[in-house]
Amino acid sequence: MRVDLFDFDLPAENIALRPHDPRDEAKLLLVPPSGAFETHRVLDLADFLQPGDALVFNDTKVIPAEMAGTRVRGDIRAGIHFNLHKREDLATWRAFARPAKKVQLGDRIEFGSHLSARILEKGDAGEVVLQFDAEGASLDAAIAEVGHIPLPPYIASKRAEDERDKTDYQTIYAREEGAVAAPTAGLHFTDRLFDALDAKGIERHFVTLHVGAGTFLPVKADDTEDHVMHAEWGEISPEMAARLNEVHARGNRIIAVGTTSLRLLESATDEAGVVQPFCGDTAIFITPGYRFRAIDGLMTNFHLPKSTLFMLVSAIMGQERMQSAYAHAIKNGYRFYSYGDSSLLLRP
Repeated sequence: MRVDLFDFDLPAENIALRPHDPRDEAKLLLVPPSGAFETHRVLDLADFLQPGDALVFNDTKVIPAEMAGTRVRGDIRAGIHFNLHKREDLATWRAFARPAKKVQLGDRIEFGSHLSARILEKGDAGEVVLQFDAEGASLDAAIAEVGHIPLPPYIASKRAEDERDKTDYQTIYAREEGAVAAPTAGLHFTDRLFDALDAKGIERHFVTLHVGAGTFLPVKADDTEDHVMHAEWGEISPEMAARLNEVHARGNRIIAVGTTSLRLLESATDEAGVVQPFCGDTAIFITPGYRFRAIDGLMTNFHLPKSTLFMLVSAIMGQERMQSAYAHAIKNGYRFYSYGDSSLLLRP
Protein backbone atom coordinates (compact mmCIF):
# COMPACT_ATOMS: atom_id res chain seq x y z
CA MET A 1 0.00 0.00 0.00
CA ARG A 2 1.06 3.59 -0.56
CA VAL A 3 2.54 5.11 2.59
CA ASP A 4 0.99 8.51 1.89
CA LEU A 5 -2.45 6.98 2.47
CA PHE A 6 -1.56 7.03 6.17
CA ASP A 7 -0.66 10.71 6.32
CA PHE A 8 -2.57 13.40 8.21
CA ASP A 9 -1.93 16.92 9.49
CA LEU A 10 -1.15 17.18 13.20
CA PRO A 11 -0.88 20.62 14.84
CA ALA A 12 2.15 21.01 17.11
CA GLU A 13 -0.06 21.95 20.03
CA ASN A 14 -1.56 18.44 20.02
CA ILE A 15 1.82 16.84 20.86
CA ALA A 16 2.12 16.11 24.59
CA LEU A 17 5.42 16.96 26.27
CA ARG A 18 4.33 15.79 29.74
CA PRO A 19 1.87 13.08 30.84
CA HIS A 20 -1.49 13.89 32.34
CA ASP A 21 -1.48 14.13 36.15
CA PRO A 22 -2.91 11.87 37.43
CA ARG A 23 -2.13 9.43 34.65
CA ASP A 24 -5.52 7.72 34.63
CA GLU A 25 -7.41 11.01 34.13
CA ALA A 26 -6.17 11.23 30.53
CA LYS A 27 -8.81 11.16 27.81
CA LEU A 28 -9.91 7.82 26.37
CA LEU A 29 -11.46 7.86 22.89
CA LEU A 30 -13.83 4.93 22.42
CA VAL A 31 -13.68 3.77 18.79
CA PRO A 32 -16.40 1.18 18.13
CA PRO A 33 -16.66 -0.56 14.73
CA SER A 34 -19.29 1.97 13.64
CA GLY A 35 -21.23 4.89 14.99
CA ALA A 36 -20.17 7.89 17.02
CA PHE A 37 -16.84 8.26 18.77
CA GLU A 38 -17.12 8.78 22.52
CA THR A 39 -14.85 10.70 24.89
CA HIS A 40 -14.24 9.16 28.31
CA ARG A 41 -11.40 8.94 30.84
CA VAL A 42 -8.87 6.13 31.03
CA LEU A 43 -10.20 5.59 34.55
CA ASP A 44 -13.52 4.53 32.94
CA LEU A 45 -11.88 1.62 31.08
CA ALA A 46 -13.68 -1.10 33.07
CA ASP A 47 -17.04 0.24 31.82
CA PHE A 48 -16.29 -1.09 28.33
CA LEU A 49 -15.12 -4.56 29.37
CA GLN A 50 -16.96 -7.62 30.65
CA PRO A 51 -16.09 -9.83 33.64
CA GLY A 52 -13.63 -12.44 32.42
CA ASP A 53 -12.16 -10.26 29.66
CA ALA A 54 -8.36 -10.04 29.79
CA LEU A 55 -6.01 -7.10 29.40
CA VAL A 56 -2.52 -8.07 28.23
CA PHE A 57 0.31 -5.77 29.33
CA ASN A 58 3.95 -5.53 28.29
CA ASP A 59 6.06 -5.64 31.49
CA THR A 60 9.31 -4.54 29.85
CA LYS A 61 11.35 -1.92 31.71
CA VAL A 62 13.07 1.03 30.03
CA ILE A 63 16.82 1.25 30.52
CA PRO A 64 18.90 4.47 30.18
CA ALA A 65 19.84 3.60 26.62
CA GLU A 66 20.91 7.04 25.34
CA MET A 67 24.68 7.28 25.76
CA ALA A 68 27.16 10.07 25.00
CA GLY A 69 30.72 8.93 24.29
CA THR A 70 34.03 9.90 22.75
CA ARG A 71 35.22 8.30 19.49
CA VAL A 72 38.94 7.52 19.65
CA ARG A 73 40.97 6.82 16.50
CA GLY A 74 44.69 7.33 16.95
CA ASP A 75 45.14 10.91 18.16
CA ILE A 76 41.68 11.94 16.98
CA ARG A 77 38.96 12.29 19.59
CA ALA A 78 35.39 13.40 18.82
CA GLY A 79 32.03 13.35 20.59
CA ILE A 80 29.40 10.85 19.50
CA HIS A 81 25.97 9.71 20.71
CA PHE A 82 24.36 6.28 20.66
CA ASN A 83 20.87 4.96 21.22
CA LEU A 84 21.02 1.30 22.16
CA HIS A 85 18.13 -0.60 20.63
CA LYS A 86 18.71 -4.37 20.79
CA ARG A 87 20.94 -6.56 22.92
CA GLU A 88 22.74 -9.27 20.95
CA ASP A 89 24.58 -11.04 23.78
CA LEU A 90 26.05 -10.37 27.23
CA ALA A 91 28.56 -7.80 25.92
CA THR A 92 27.10 -6.65 22.58
CA TRP A 93 24.37 -4.18 21.63
CA ARG A 94 22.97 -2.89 18.37
CA ALA A 95 22.68 0.89 18.43
CA PHE A 96 21.99 3.95 16.28
CA ALA A 97 24.97 6.32 16.11
CA ARG A 98 24.93 10.11 15.68
CA PRO A 99 26.78 11.24 13.61
CA ALA A 100 27.01 7.86 11.92
CA LYS A 101 29.07 8.96 8.91
CA LYS A 102 32.15 9.49 11.06
CA VAL A 103 32.11 5.96 12.51
CA GLN A 104 34.51 3.32 11.20
CA LEU A 105 34.93 -0.36 12.01
CA GLY A 106 37.34 -0.83 14.90
CA ASP A 107 36.80 2.62 16.39
CA ARG A 108 37.10 2.70 20.16
CA ILE A 109 34.36 4.50 22.06
CA GLU A 110 34.90 5.74 25.59
CA PHE A 111 31.92 6.27 27.90
CA GLY A 112 33.50 8.02 30.86
CA SER A 113 36.47 6.43 32.58
CA HIS A 114 34.99 3.01 33.39
CA LEU A 115 33.32 1.80 30.19
CA SER A 116 34.44 1.51 26.58
CA ALA A 117 33.42 -0.34 23.42
CA ARG A 118 34.55 -1.20 19.88
CA ILE A 119 32.59 -0.80 16.65
CA LEU A 120 32.14 -4.35 15.37
CA GLU A 121 29.72 -3.68 12.51
CA LYS A 122 28.31 -0.72 10.61
CA GLY A 123 24.98 -1.05 8.83
CA ASP A 124 22.34 1.08 7.16
CA ALA A 125 20.45 4.04 8.65
CA GLY A 126 23.18 4.75 11.19
CA GLU A 127 23.05 1.34 12.84
CA VAL A 128 26.23 -0.07 14.43
CA VAL A 129 27.14 -2.98 16.66
CA LEU A 130 28.98 -2.10 19.88
CA GLN A 131 31.09 -4.67 21.74
CA PHE A 132 31.65 -3.45 25.29
CA ASP A 133 34.56 -4.24 27.59
CA ALA A 134 32.08 -5.36 30.27
CA GLU A 135 29.31 -7.91 30.15
CA GLY A 136 26.19 -9.12 31.91
CA ALA A 137 25.29 -7.45 35.18
CA SER A 138 28.50 -5.38 35.15
CA LEU A 139 27.60 -3.91 31.78
CA ASP A 140 24.02 -3.23 32.90
CA ALA A 141 25.32 -1.32 35.93
CA ALA A 142 27.73 0.70 33.81
CA ILE A 143 25.01 1.63 31.30
CA ALA A 144 22.75 2.67 34.18
CA GLU A 145 25.52 4.94 35.47
CA VAL A 146 26.36 6.75 32.22
CA GLY A 147 23.13 6.46 30.23
CA HIS A 148 20.06 8.67 30.01
CA ILE A 149 16.36 7.98 29.51
CA PRO A 150 15.85 7.85 25.71
CA LEU A 151 12.93 10.23 25.27
CA PRO A 152 11.22 10.01 21.86
CA PRO A 153 12.62 12.50 19.34
CA TYR A 154 9.37 14.48 19.18
CA ILE A 155 9.75 15.21 22.91
CA ALA A 156 13.56 15.44 23.08
CA SER A 157 13.54 18.06 20.31
CA LYS A 158 11.31 20.29 22.45
CA ARG A 159 12.90 19.92 25.90
CA ALA A 160 15.66 18.14 27.80
CA GLU A 161 15.21 14.98 29.84
CA ASP A 162 14.81 15.61 33.57
CA GLU A 163 14.24 13.74 36.84
CA ARG A 164 10.49 13.49 36.27
CA ASP A 165 11.02 11.41 33.14
CA LYS A 166 12.66 8.64 35.16
CA THR A 167 9.23 7.80 36.60
CA ASP A 168 6.93 9.36 33.98
CA TYR A 169 8.47 7.26 31.18
CA GLN A 170 8.04 3.95 33.03
CA THR A 171 4.91 1.90 33.67
CA ILE A 172 4.08 1.11 37.30
CA TYR A 173 4.36 -2.61 36.51
CA ALA A 174 7.69 -2.48 34.61
CA ARG A 175 9.76 -5.50 35.63
CA GLU A 176 11.94 -7.00 32.87
CA GLU A 177 14.82 -4.64 31.98
CA GLY A 178 15.71 -4.29 28.32
CA ALA A 179 13.48 -1.76 26.54
CA VAL A 180 14.85 1.44 25.08
CA ALA A 181 11.36 2.92 24.62
CA ALA A 182 8.34 2.69 26.87
CA PRO A 183 5.22 0.66 26.02
CA THR A 184 3.35 3.94 26.27
CA ALA A 185 -0.26 2.72 26.41
CA GLY A 186 0.61 1.30 29.82
CA LEU A 187 1.78 4.65 31.18
CA HIS A 188 -1.86 5.52 31.96
CA PHE A 189 -2.34 2.73 34.50
CA THR A 190 -2.43 3.43 38.23
CA ASP A 191 -3.15 1.39 41.33
CA ARG A 192 -6.68 2.79 41.56
CA LEU A 193 -7.35 1.84 37.93
CA PHE A 194 -6.13 -1.68 38.66
CA ASP A 195 -8.49 -1.76 41.66
CA ALA A 196 -11.42 -0.77 39.42
CA LEU A 197 -10.53 -3.48 36.91
CA ASP A 198 -10.21 -6.08 39.68
CA ALA A 199 -13.61 -5.10 41.06
CA LYS A 200 -15.17 -5.70 37.61
CA GLY A 201 -13.48 -9.11 37.28
CA ILE A 202 -11.14 -8.07 34.45
CA GLU A 203 -8.04 -10.27 34.24
CA ARG A 204 -4.52 -8.88 33.95
CA HIS A 205 -1.83 -10.85 32.11
CA PHE A 206 1.77 -9.89 31.37
CA VAL A 207 4.08 -10.65 28.44
CA THR A 208 7.49 -9.17 27.62
CA LEU A 209 8.60 -7.37 24.47
CA HIS A 210 11.74 -5.26 24.72
CA VAL A 211 10.76 -2.21 22.67
CA GLY A 212 13.55 -1.01 20.37
CA ALA A 213 14.44 2.45 19.11
CA GLY A 214 13.33 1.28 15.67
CA THR A 215 9.78 2.07 16.79
CA PHE A 216 10.63 5.76 16.25
CA LEU A 217 12.17 5.37 12.80
CA PRO A 218 10.16 7.04 10.02
CA VAL A 219 8.90 5.00 7.10
CA LYS A 220 11.07 6.27 4.24
CA ALA A 221 9.71 3.93 1.57
CA ASP A 222 6.86 5.02 -0.71
CA ASP A 223 5.17 1.63 -0.40
CA THR A 224 4.66 -0.50 2.71
CA GLU A 225 6.07 -3.51 0.83
CA ASP A 226 9.50 -1.85 0.81
CA HIS A 227 9.70 -1.03 4.53
CA VAL A 228 11.85 -3.26 6.75
CA MET A 229 10.97 -3.54 10.46
CA HIS A 230 13.69 -3.86 13.11
CA ALA A 231 13.47 -7.03 15.18
CA GLU A 232 12.59 -6.91 18.88
CA TRP A 233 12.96 -9.69 21.45
CA GLY A 234 9.88 -11.01 23.21
CA GLU A 235 8.66 -13.84 25.42
CA ILE A 236 5.35 -15.50 26.29
CA SER A 237 5.73 -18.35 28.77
CA PRO A 238 3.90 -21.68 28.32
CA GLU A 239 1.83 -20.88 31.42
CA MET A 240 0.82 -17.48 30.06
CA ALA A 241 -0.07 -18.91 26.65
CA ALA A 242 -2.36 -21.45 28.36
CA ARG A 243 -4.09 -18.72 30.40
CA LEU A 244 -4.71 -16.60 27.33
CA ASN A 245 -6.14 -19.55 25.42
CA GLU A 246 -8.53 -20.13 28.34
CA VAL A 247 -9.88 -16.59 27.90
CA HIS A 248 -11.01 -17.27 24.34
CA ALA A 249 -12.14 -20.81 25.15
CA ARG A 250 -14.78 -19.46 27.57
CA GLY A 251 -15.91 -16.74 25.14
CA ASN A 252 -14.20 -13.70 26.60
CA ARG A 253 -12.08 -11.09 24.86
CA ILE A 254 -8.34 -10.41 24.82
CA ILE A 255 -7.54 -6.70 24.74
CA ALA A 256 -3.91 -5.77 24.11
CA VAL A 257 -2.61 -2.81 26.09
CA GLY A 258 -0.33 -1.20 23.54
CA THR A 259 0.91 -2.10 20.08
CA THR A 260 3.92 -3.91 21.54
CA SER A 261 1.71 -6.40 23.40
CA LEU A 262 -0.39 -6.82 20.27
CA ARG A 263 2.56 -7.47 17.98
CA LEU A 264 3.96 -10.11 20.34
CA LEU A 265 0.58 -11.82 20.73
CA GLU A 266 0.04 -11.94 16.97
CA SER A 267 3.58 -13.28 16.47
CA ALA A 268 2.90 -16.11 18.92
CA THR A 269 -0.56 -17.13 17.70
CA ASP A 270 -1.05 -19.82 15.06
CA GLU A 271 -3.53 -19.90 12.17
CA ALA A 272 -6.10 -21.66 14.36
CA GLY A 273 -6.05 -18.78 16.85
CA VAL A 274 -4.11 -20.68 19.53
CA VAL A 275 -1.49 -18.69 21.43
CA GLN A 276 1.78 -20.65 21.50
CA PRO A 277 4.74 -20.17 23.87
CA PHE A 278 7.20 -17.73 22.33
CA CYS A 279 10.79 -16.75 23.01
CA GLY A 280 12.80 -14.91 20.39
CA ASP A 281 12.76 -12.07 17.89
CA THR A 282 9.78 -10.69 16.03
CA ALA A 283 9.73 -8.20 13.18
CA ILE A 284 6.02 -8.51 12.39
CA PHE A 285 4.67 -5.62 10.30
CA ILE A 286 0.89 -5.29 10.42
CA THR A 287 -0.90 -3.31 7.70
CA PRO A 288 -4.51 -3.24 6.43
CA GLY A 289 -5.50 -6.65 5.11
CA TYR A 290 -3.84 -8.51 7.97
CA ARG A 291 -6.05 -11.20 9.56
CA PHE A 292 -5.89 -10.90 13.34
CA ARG A 293 -5.65 -14.17 15.22
CA ALA A 294 -5.05 -13.25 18.87
CA ILE A 295 -6.67 -9.98 19.89
CA ASP A 296 -10.22 -8.62 20.06
CA GLY A 297 -9.27 -5.02 20.77
CA LEU A 298 -6.45 -2.62 21.49
CA MET A 299 -5.87 0.20 23.95
CA THR A 300 -3.27 2.53 22.48
CA ASN A 301 -2.08 6.13 22.33
CA PHE A 302 -2.27 8.29 19.21
CA HIS A 303 0.52 7.73 16.70
CA LEU A 304 2.60 9.62 14.15
CA PRO A 305 1.45 10.23 10.58
CA LYS A 306 2.75 7.64 8.10
CA SER A 307 4.08 5.49 10.97
CA THR A 308 3.97 1.70 11.18
CA LEU A 309 1.80 2.09 14.29
CA PHE A 310 -0.86 4.16 12.51
CA MET A 311 -0.82 1.47 9.83
CA LEU A 312 -1.39 -1.13 12.56
CA VAL A 313 -4.43 0.61 14.07
CA SER A 314 -5.79 1.09 10.54
CA ALA A 315 -5.49 -2.66 10.05
CA ILE A 316 -7.70 -3.21 13.11
CA MET A 317 -10.50 -0.74 12.43
CA GLY A 318 -10.12 0.16 8.77
CA GLN A 319 -8.18 2.99 7.19
CA GLU A 320 -11.11 5.39 6.73
CA ARG A 321 -12.40 4.71 10.25
CA MET A 322 -9.05 5.56 11.83
CA GLN A 323 -8.54 8.67 9.72
CA SER A 324 -11.96 9.83 10.97
CA ALA A 325 -11.09 8.93 14.57
CA TYR A 326 -7.81 10.86 14.41
CA ALA A 327 -9.49 13.89 12.82
CA HIS A 328 -12.05 13.79 15.66
CA ALA A 329 -9.26 13.55 18.25
CA ILE A 330 -7.34 16.49 16.79
CA LYS A 331 -10.46 18.65 16.57
CA ASN A 332 -11.34 17.87 20.19
CA GLY A 333 -7.92 18.62 21.66
CA TYR A 334 -6.63 15.12 22.29
CA ARG A 335 -2.94 14.93 23.11
CA PHE A 336 -0.79 12.74 20.86
CA TYR A 337 2.20 10.40 21.18
CA SER A 338 4.01 8.87 24.15
CA TYR A 339 2.75 11.21 26.88
CA GLY A 340 -0.62 11.79 25.24
CA ASP A 341 -4.18 10.53 25.59
CA SER A 342 -5.45 7.05 24.81
CA SER A 343 -7.95 5.22 22.64
CA LEU A 344 -9.83 1.94 22.89
CA LEU A 345 -10.32 0.15 19.58
CA LEU A 346 -12.90 -2.64 19.64
CA ARG A 347 -12.79 -4.95 16.64
CA PRO A 348 -15.87 -5.67 14.54
